[in-house]
Amino acid sequence: MNKITPMIIGCIASTLSCVVHAQVALTGVLQQGALIRAKVQPGTRAFLNDQEIKVNELGQFAFGFPREAALTQLLKLIYPDGLTELKPLKIKEKQYKIQRITGISKKIMKPDPKAQARAIKDSQQVKAARAEFRPSNAFYEPFIWPLTGRISGVYGSQRVYNGKPGNPHYGVDVAAKTGTVVVAPADGVISLSEPDMFYSGGTMIIDHGYGVNSSFLHLSKLYVEEGQTVKQGQKVGEVGATGRATGPHLDWRINWFQMRLDPTSVVPSMQTAINRASADR
Repeated sequence: MNKITPMIIGCIASTLSCVVHAQVALTGVLQQGALIRAKVQPGTRAFLNDQEIKVNELGQFAFGFPREAALTQLLKLIYPDGLTELKPLKIKEKQYKIQRITGISKKIMKPDPKAQARAIKDSQQVKAARAEFRPSNAFYEPFIWPLTGRISGVYGSQRVYNGKPGNPHYGVDVAAKTGTVVVAPADGVISLSEPDMFYSGGTMIIDHGYGVNSSFLHLSKLYVEEGQTVKQGQKVGEVGATGRATGPHLDWRINWFQMRLDPTSVVPSMQTAINRASADR
């Protein structure tokens, strides 16, 4: 017996003749921590678990699944003619690296009140930048690595300090010498450019539109200022070890608004990127 989708049932129930819509095209892997880009018929409304998602004039939109996302999600599409399609999404569970460290001093475990107040202020700035909405379509273009090299830290990993779980790591770390140039992974607008934050040191956020943004942490130099437009591949800063870093590296993060996602979900593998760079020389 042939299966009848909810969309087709809606056609039969509402009218004797209707247009069958093309299914949503999803770019990305359906797994915890992933950023997904999608395309539907222009004019379609999209909802993820009843939360409406902004869709651009081309029918493109983005959404994500957090680190501990439920393994069943529901995407609902309401087409311009009013027909509704329900699309269940099965999410792959991801395993994360857990590292246990002992002998950490109390000063490191709990900064003094002045430092804590500064860190809270920094966090508020970052959240405000990530809450902004810009109608740029750059989020849908293929992303590139802002820096190629050895990956020294991965998304979702977590350290347990003196038996107390720390916050998970929400970026991908690329080891490099201080002064190594960092480029924009996609077009965007600089929504934050701060040379000295308590934890993250030199910090930059690039808004790619529709809630998708990149963050760069521990930079030694920032080439661009807030409000400036940048193009993919443009030099935006230099690697450093500023803030609470143990050595020079780039900590690159991807967010969908406040949702922290895995940057590797929007780029080819690091080895592929390195091979392409070598071929272009």
